[in-house]
Amino acid sequence: MACRVGGGSCVLVDATTHQGVPGDDPLPHPRPPRTEIAGVVTGYLGPIRRAGRGSLPAGTESGEDEVLHAAGFGGPTGVEVGGGTVVERTEDDVVASVFSLSSAAPHLFGHRLPAFERDLRDLLRRASPTGLFCERTRPVALTAWWT
Repeated sequence: MACRVGGGSCVLVDATTHQGVPGDDPLPHPRPPRTEIAGVVTGYLGPIRRAGRGSLPAGTESGEDEVLHAAGFGGPTGVEVGGGTVVERTEDDVVASVFSLSSAAPHLFGHRLPAFERDLRDLLRRASPTGLFCERTRPVALTAWWT
């Protein structure tokens, strides 16, 4: 009889729920102008992506697969759940979605934060004078590893 001590699992969750999927299908309200929003962020913070208090000139590092394999995990097995639901977002929801990103966290703007938020809200009001937007949600990807 074999007895195994230890073992475990790890599930990576990839949830880009701060914004919906791009598309041109009709929705009850306009989609948030994500490309233009990114332009306003870049206008304030520059072209090099920020993260926390640092920067990511080459983008986000990957390599999770190699790390998990080296640690003795098997897999992966993945599944996507959800996605496709049309959700309504207010102007405040869209502003919060921008500030939720490590690349656009409020502290990165320093003393220019009020001006950035004003410019962001001006853009959103031009895109939707009612202050309402709709997006189709992205799926959440779950990747499981096990020992």
